[in-house]
Amino acid sequence: MAFMTVNGIRLSRLIMGTGDLRKLNGTEMLDAFADAGGTTIDTAHQYTQAEKILGAWMRERGNRERLVILTKGAHHDDGSPGARVNPEAIRKDLNESLERLGTTYIDLYALHRDDPEAPVGPIVEELNRHLADGRIRAFGASNWTRERIQEANDYAEAHGLSGFSFSSTNLALATANEPRWPGCVAADEATREWHERTQIPLLAWSAQAGGFFSGLFSPEDRSNAEMARVYYSNDNWRRYERARRLAADKGVSATQIALAYVLQRPYPTAAIIGPRSEAELKDSLEAERLALTGPELAWLNLEREELPE
Repeated sequence: MAFMTVNGIRLSRLIMGTGDLRKLNGTEMLDAFADAGGTTIDTAHQYTQAEKILGAWMRERGNRERLVILTKGAHHDDGSPGARVNPEAIRKDLNESLERLGTTYIDLYALHRDDPEAPVGPIVEELNRHLADGRIRAFGASNWTRERIQEANDYAEAHGLSGFSFSSTNLALATANEPRWPGCVAADEATREWHERTQIPLLAWSAQAGGFFSGLFSPEDRSNAEMARVYYSNDNWRRYERARRLAADKGVSATQIALAYVLQRPYPTAAIIGPRSEAELKDSLEAERLALTGPELAWLNLEREELPE
């Protein structure tokens, strides 16, 4: 398992997602992930049962100190109606997450959504209070635009405070046509250039584009309305065919090629994965070790026409 650092915290570059823990007998997958050397687990205040299951699992295994927990709060309509990106909601959600997880601190804390109308100053100040008190070790943003993160970090710098040390948006070889869920943000070209310039880590959700490269979908089959809406486009089908071709050359799967693409950006990245079996977890581990050349990466993303020999 490969590792990276965020604000001095060492985390595995494959991050175990917990959105489906209730449906997938999640403790078995958590065990398999930990046995494979994974340390970083993604959850959220909005995933009420997942936080509780994860907390019980950590107590049973006695492994809290070797794990890096990424949880999120201040999601819209999560306990009260409307936008909740404010100090009161952050405080409430964080304390409830700590209780559910049975821990005194969160390694990586992220705001799950943004409210562009909310001033960044009180948000940054609130997060810094929790940082100073040891309830969180670092904080970042999930589904914030680069402009808002930069605004928050400019405020932090001007006031001698800590800023956002990571971002978690959608990043995949398949480019999203539109947000998958309300309030979601995908890393567009300008955002990717911003990450390259700032070297702020990007912890990618839907790094495998919801299974777009699995071979289960085709342009003619639009029965999965969400996949068709978000990922079906001529350019993405070209990316899919190129991933298949390169996968055949290397003796791997197109899904592994797509995951390797995300992990080999010119800025720090990690990928939140949702394996449903140990075989799928093994595929992700193998993709992490798969080396692609610069020309291959550019060809996959339609930045050059010919696949290099």
